[in-house]
Amino acid sequence: MKFARFINTENISKYGIVADNSIIELIGNPFTGYTQTDVKYELKDLRLLPPCTPSKIVAVGLNYIDHAREMKKDIPGEPMLFMKPGTAVTGHGNSIIYPRHMSERVDYEGELAVVISKEAKMVSQEDADDYILGYTCINDVTARDLQSRDIQFTRAKGFDTFAPIGPYIETELDTSNLGIKSYLNGEVRQSSNTGNLIFKVSRLINFISCVMTLLPGDVIATGTPGGIGPMNPGDVVEVEIQGIGKLKNKIE
Repeated sequence: MKFARFINTENISKYGIVADNSIIELIGNPFTGYTQTDVKYELKDLRLLPPCTPSKIVAVGLNYIDHAREMKKDIPGEPMLFMKPGTAVTGHGNSIIYPRHMSERVDYEGELAVVISKEAKMVSQEDADDYILGYTCINDVTARDLQSRDIQFTRAKGFDTFAPIGPYIETELDTSNLGIKSYLNGEVRQSSNTGNLIFKVSRLINFISCVMTLLPGDVIATGTPGGIGPMNPGDVVEVEIQGIGKLKNKIE
């Protein structure tokens, strides 16, 4: 099942279920409970919102072997974590704002994102699936020059609009073998498979929830494969994951 969050004809934020090229409006939401209505919209007529509103995005660095190699880093012995603020979130179709006042190189990083369904603390790997609502696409936009300059990643990763998420949350997905691609102006720049993740989703939920409590709607960005590169104003970047869909944003 695919959940979308959108602005309806009454200019109200709603959740819906995606069915073919339509969205069926819900009363409530996937986190606390919902009822399906008879109201249906055509997807092309709606403005999609980020499919969740995370209090935090917990991201994982160097979680694909090919990316570790291109960054000339050793394979980590345990997940390497950093965070992006909730204010960095933007949705499918929205613009990524290039922070010209601080950065001269901004990169795309296409990633699989895990959406947490309920409060998660000290979760075992065996129980991890019980805390997953579903999966979506995320672009871990990064000011690469600032990342190399700073000791911490906060500034490089935390600008407003640096966490596009969407377009949907897919709840029924086996993430062990999914194609993941990033496109820049229609050209494939990243192409890999989630089977190449060093630390799998269950391990990430276990590890992170033993550090901090995850809340409903929080997002884990599982890491990017090799092929990262710069974007410039006017470019269009897309992140596509098999079974989820394609997240598309323009750089401004």
